[in-house]
Amino acid sequence: MSKIKKTNAARILDKLGIAYEIKTYEVDENDLSAVHVAETAGLDISTIFKTLVTRGDKTGILMAVINGNDEINLKHLAKASGNKSVEMIALKELLPLTGYVRGGCSPLGAKKDYPVYIDSHALNHEKISISAGMRGMQLILSPQDLIKAANATVADLV
Repeated sequence: MSKIKKTNAARILDKLGIAYEIKTYEVDENDLSAVHVAETAGLDISTIFKTLVTRGDKTGILMAVINGNDEINLKHLAKASGNKSVEMIALKELLPLTGYVRGGCSPLGAKKDYPVYIDSHALNHEKISISAGMRGMQLILSPQDLIKAANATVADLV
């Protein structure tokens, strides 16, 4: 078995002494959806949380962590983050802003410490799965540990 390369997100959890599990899966470049990740990695879609990168009119870049099956409510995120409006960033901005690619964006270990907002539904689960910061790898951890590691705010985002 080959040794799994640790990502910045995993190293942050290690440094904080937070327990997690790494789950790898086969990447399909044509389908980077959370549903596909769930099927390929053998995970329940309700526990997979995707990271969306947005821009608030007052605060600038924000990260929102929501269930893989859900659509973000940008008005809810704006209200939670103290913005009048929030919009999704353009895909071409993702790598320069975060250091991550689509399908491999983690709320931990981005180029800068952006504010992170986690949907309150995450608290319904004992463990959730987030991107480890690269395609083909998920981190499984408790939502409380993610909130602590990302210094995140919990809000209703969907």
